[in-house]
Amino acid sequence: MKAYDIIIKPVLSEKSYDGIADKRYTFIVAKSATKSQIKSAVEEIFRVNVEKVNVVNYQGKLKRMGRNEGRRPSYKKAYVKLTDGSKPIEFFESLS
Repeated sequence: MKAYDIIIKPVLSEKSYDGIADKRYTFIVAKSATKSQIKSAVEEIFRVNVEKVNVVNYQGKLKRMGRNEGRRPSYKKAYVKLTDGSKPIEFFESLS
């Protein structure tokens, strides 16, 4: 897998904004990606040093359309913590 196939998009929420000051960033990642693949992808794309990666798998929410039931797609979220000596990710700096 290439780095841009692993990192799908950043998560922009109140909780993720609170982590920017601590160099903790949140991304939606490919469901098949491992922690080490996520770490190398973030380091390659943003040119930073990653200290730790935490991963959470989310089940899609149950939704109803009339009498039919379906699910939203499931996804994987990664919380990435950078080292103290690493520079911050510039994309998120413009948001805070």
